[in-house]
Amino acid sequence: MTTLNGVSIKKFSGANGGTEYFFIIEAPVTGDFNSQLQSLENRYAEALQSVALMPDSAIFRRIFVSDVLNQAPTVERSSLVQETPQHPVAVSIIEQQPLRGEKIALFAYHVITPSPCVKHRLSPQHLLVEFGGQRHLWSTQLYVDSAESRLSAETQTHEIFDNLIGVLAKERATLLDNCLRTWIYLKDVDVFYHGMVKARNDLFTQHNLTKDSHYIASTGIEGACASPNSLVTMDAYSVLDLVPKQVSHLNDFNKLCLAHDYEVAFERATRVDYADRSHYFISGTASIDNTGNVVHLMDVIAQLDRALENVEALLVAGDANLNDMMYLFVYLRDATDYPAVSAHLSKRLPNLPTLIVHGPVCRPEWLIEIEGVAVATQSHPDMPLFCN
Repeated sequence: MTTLNGVSIKKFSGANGGTEYFFIIEAPVTGDFNSQLQSLENRYAEALQSVALMPDSAIFRRIFVSDVLNQAPTVERSSLVQETPQHPVAVSIIEQQPLRGEKIALFAYHVITPSPCVKHRLSPQHLLVEFGGQRHLWSTQLYVDSAESRLSAETQTHEIFDNLIGVLAKERATLLDNCLRTWIYLKDVDVFYHGMVKARNDLFTQHNLTKDSHYIASTGIEGACASPNSLVTMDAYSVLDLVPKQVSHLNDFNKLCLAHDYEVAFERATRVDYADRSHYFISGTASIDNTGNVVHLMDVIAQLDRALENVEALLVAGDANLNDMMYLFVYLRDATDYPAVSAHLSKRLPNLPTLIVHGPVCRPEWLIEIEGVAVATQSHPDMPLFCN
């Protein structure tokens, strides 16, 4: 990991070429929003220069803000969002207060490929990225902005997934065969989570995602977009040219039960194999045991340790480990737990880019949830190249 002023960078380079970069960039904790945004833009530009990356290598950015309704219009005019037709970027703006004290923070994913990387803006919400003979669909800011009185979370969830399914269908892909990861944000997770889960369960059944096929790695967490009428917002990642046996789903039944055991339809972790590497998409993971019960009530550090144990077990099940994690997002129900959690993670995982934000989890007893992506060196000569 490379650490600069407010910047953490981790990269993975594969034997067959192609380097992936993961950035977490935090603004200074002083100053107003405009000055923090300007500092964040400057830090990002300096970070790209430090690793000799051009801005057009950006694939995806997620921008975390403290007050999305007031701040999003300014962010949308910034270099973090503005793009040229030749170099579009998938961007998500989510209200989840960064807890170090700043008003805005950034996660960015960049890829350098030996052959050209071609990007197609299919719509304002969907970006198709092509390299290495495979098409990667990044879908961001999927929400329903109804002028009517608020639609239910259940209805909004159906419409959001229908949007994604429609775009996949135009590319001759499906939710079952091609969608690998979703991030679902709810305005009030304690109120609207169950409506989202019911809608997702029903929709998955309609599209043949069942306990006998598979589900999708996911995070369901409190967060909001810039639409005042939106209760549910989703980002998603799909790969459109997968081959048989390229994707597998991970669990360790000594540590974790299947999520559908308590009627929630998602995979704990999804592994995607390429010729020289594997990607591991770790779903939102909390302090849960193999019977589905919350462990270590009212003890946030013990819950963090159990969540990390669960993540490591998922990775080990796929021939990886915590050292292969590229970044970690940490969601806290109680912002006052930040100092203790930050100090503990600094000792346990000092070389892992980490961002801690305010994001209540779907069960009130869960004080903390973590998620991230790992990339590990693997040799799968029968699998597609990640890039060439």
